[in-house]
Amino acid sequence: MQQEVFFEDLGNRKYKEVWAYHESLLSENSAIKASYRNQNEIPVQDWPTKNHLLFVEHPPVYTLGKNGNAANVLMTTAFMEANGIDYFHINRGGDITFHGPEQLVGYPILDLEKFKTDLGWYLRSLEEVIILTLAHYGIVAGRSAGETGVWLDAETPFARKICALGVRASRWVTMHGFALNISNDLSYFNHIVPCGIPDKSVTSLQNELGTALTVNEVKEKVLQKFKQVFGVEISPS
Repeated sequence: MQQEVFFEDLGNRKYKEVWAYHESLLSENSAIKASYRNQNEIPVQDWPTKNHLLFVEHPPVYTLGKNGNAANVLMTTAFMEANGIDYFHINRGGDITFHGPEQLVGYPILDLEKFKTDLGWYLRSLEEVIILTLAHYGIVAGRSAGETGVWLDAETPFARKICALGVRASRWVTMHGFALNISNDLSYFNHIVPCGIPDKSVTSLQNELGTALTVNEVKEKVLQKFKQVFGVEISPS
């Protein structure tokens, strides 16, 4: 059965506002699942949970995962305040990362019981969405053994990450997601140890292609590949 995913393009929004919003979407689905859990006569596929996909750009913000190492933050709170940068310690997996303008952030809120109850499969599927998107631009990307995200030249001394992933799931409902560097200012990554990996760098589509791309152009490709990889129908929210 093909699942429906409700899509919203939120434009440019502050991180805290969007975090609260996709927490609320997860909570709605979790409450539905809790109420249906003991109703064995109703198949999971018929539970009225809703799948969502949010696209957004954030003003400059650093986020540290729940088990991340604060030592990977290489700047003071005073520096962040002086430069108008937000900082949050949040409940996703992964370590420290950066979000900012001209970077596409995607937050899928999916009921994995209607797909596959396997977080490894889910992460690899998100990576595949980005790998296929980059292939459209002639960029050969892949995975790095033992690490999440999408990489270029992963098994070489020139390994660099172009897309970070960090997720959380509650009652098999996902939140958080991916951040694809398009034409964002990579200098912000100089103030952290990106994803807690000290010996690998970050890159962007603009950096690799030598030309600026708009987020609007790339997000259309990502949406197409998301539909393809997950086998879903995309509907406006």
